Amino acid sequence: MEFALLQETSQLEALGLEWNHLLTRSISNVPFLRHEYMSAWWKTRGGGEWPHARLQLVTARKDGELVGIAPLFLEGNRLLLLGSIEISDFLDVIAELSDLPAFVNGMLDFLSTPGIASENAAWRHLDWYNLIETSPTVLLLQAAAEKRGWVVRQEKLHPSPYIPLPGDFDTYLASIDKKQRHEIRRKMRRAADYDNSVNWYIVTDESSLEADTQAFLTLMANDPVKQQFLSHAMRVQVQDIAQAAFQSGWLQLAFMEVNGEKAAGYLNFDFNNRIWVYNSGIDRRFIEYSPGWVLLGHLLQWANENKRVEFDFLRGGEDYKYRFGAIDRFVVRVNVERR
Repeated sequence: MEFALLQETSQLEALGLEWNHLLTRSISNVPFLRHEYMSAWWKTRGGGEWPHARLQLVTARKDGELVGIAPLFLEGNRLLLLGSIEISDFLDVIAELSDLPAFVNGMLDFLSTPGIASENAAWRHLDWYNLIETSPTVLLLQAAAEKRGWVVRQEKLHPSPYIPLPGDFDTYLASIDKKQRHEIRRKMRRAADYDNSVNWYIVTDESSLEADTQAFLTLMANDPVKQQFLSHAMRVQVQDIAQAAFQSGWLQLAFMEVNGEKAAGYLNFDFNNRIWVYNSGIDRRFIEYSPGWVLLGHLLQWANENKRVEFDFLRGGEDYKYRFGAIDRFVVRVNVERR
C-alpha cells in the first residue's frame, strides 16, 4: 500500500466519488462516513466543536486504487476521527475487511515515520470515539499498537439501541411488549380520530428544505438542553448536513402537523436500507396528541412497509427507545498512546 497525508480541504473535497465508492464496500457503511457528511462536518468543524482542528487525512492506494481512508484531524496532541465527538454517532476508518489489517498496520507505521511524524510533531495519542464495539478496527488497532509497545485504553461510551425490522408493521408490533403495543396503536388511532386536521409527511420538495429544516430546529429548541446545544454554528452545521443528505438522496425529514402547524419532527437518515434516527423535536402545545410517539409510530410503519431492515436510534439510552422494542449495542472509545 502507498500511503499519503492530505492536509488541505481541497484534497478532501477531491476524493468524493472514490471515497463513497470505497465506503459501499467498507467494514462500516454508515451515513456519518459518507463524503458529503464529512465535508459538511469539516466546513464548520462540527458546528464549532473543534475550531483549531488541522486536517490530517491518511489515504492508502494499491496500484493507484483507493483502498483505505483514516479520516483524521489533529487537535493538541491527539489525532481524532473526523466527525468526533458530539454529532456523529458512528465513526471508523474506511476499508474493506480484507484490506483492513494491512491498512491499520501500515497507517501506524506511516504516521510514525520521521518525515510524517515531524509534520505531526504534536501527536501523542490516537483518540478515536464512537467506534461500534463489534467493529474489527477495535481489535486490530489494539493488537497493532501493543505490538509497537504503545499503551491502549478502551472505554465503553454509550448504548446505541436499534430495532431489527421484520418488514411488516403488525409483525413488528406483535414482537414488543403487549402494553406498549396497545399504547402505540391507541395513540395513533386517537390522533387520527381527532376533529382537528392531523397529518404526517416526509419532506420531498427541495425548494422548501431550508425552511423545513429551520422549522425542525425550532421544534428541537423547545427542549432547554437542545436549545443550549443549538448555537449559531451548530444550526449552520445541521442545515448543511440536511442539505447534503437531501441532495445525495438519504435525508428523511418528517413532520406531524395539527391544523397546519408543526407539532413534531424527526430528522432521520434513510441510508443503506436502514433508518437512522438522528434527532427530534416537539411543540408541547400539542402534547395531548402525543405527537412524538405518533410520528415515530408512523415512521416505523413506513420503514416496515418499505422493507427497511433496521430502525437505528443511534446513541443514547432513553427509555422510550426500549419501549418501542429496541435492543442494545454500544459505541466505544479507543485511545492509543504512542511511545
